[in-house]
Amino acid sequence: MTTTMPSHNPVRNQVLRTAYQKSVADYWNAEKDPVNIRLGEVDGLFHHHYGIGDYDPSVLEGPEETREQRIIEEMHRLETAQADVLLDHLGDITPDDRIQDTGSGRGGTSFMANARFGCHVDGVSISEQQVDFANAQARERGVDDKVRFHFRNMLDTGFESGSLRASWNNESTMYVDLFELFSEHSRLLEYGGRYVTITGCYNDVTGGRSKAVSRIDEHYTCNIHPRSAYFRAMAANNLVPINVVDLTAATIPYWELRAQSQVATGVEDPFLTAYKEGSFHYLLIAADKV
Repeated sequence: MTTTMPSHNPVRNQVLRTAYQKSVADYWNAEKDPVNIRLGEVDGLFHHHYGIGDYDPSVLEGPEETREQRIIEEMHRLETAQADVLLDHLGDITPDDRIQDTGSGRGGTSFMANARFGCHVDGVSISEQQVDFANAQARERGVDDKVRFHFRNMLDTGFESGSLRASWNNESTMYVDLFELFSEHSRLLEYGGRYVTITGCYNDVTGGRSKAVSRIDEHYTCNIHPRSAYFRAMAANNLVPINVVDLTAATIPYWELRAQSQVATGVEDPFLTAYKEGSFHYLLIAADKV
């Protein structure tokens, strides 16, 4: 059953400014993809991103009746490892600091950040369903005094300028204009604050979107940016990269394992093709606000 929020909802119309934003919100409000739900059920951390690192080949061996569960658990380990790498690059965070998970999904990375740093975390999503789910998770975990999720637009969050020590996007930048996005992050971050993104971007050297990258765009109703656009938009908004890590080779094993899973969605082949032909990169970029 597809969930579509009424168009006359004044709050929704204030948050979602364009028809495209409304279509993206509708997609995520209706999304109940097993590749996200079943992996989250392993330990209660629900992610909306991919994984990195080599998988344990033994999960493909052993009793057939437990093979799929072994694959699910291993994929979840790899996606949690990806979130850990992102958090590793946020810098020094204290329990008194406030940080933001931009495009927070069902909240997995926000809860990991709070558990690691003890800090305040605000998650932002244009999906009312995701916000409700994540806030319920925060209450169940007993951390709703420090971890809260908000139905807001990442391009105009309404939070106070200079109020954040750190912020991030984990695979959500391809839904927005990068100059507008980094302008908002720059506004929110204190001087010296840290911004981190992990994202897929197409390779400028290949001269545009490959067929495989276009198929990924179509699958997720997104608009993958070229690699160069990230650095131009950061430079225009006082964000200076301090670390750039190419995670392309590290994410390929996740996709190879996912392709052998019952929760495969059909987008695995375009990802593997794009990564292996070099038309698509999986990057971590960490930048400081100056």
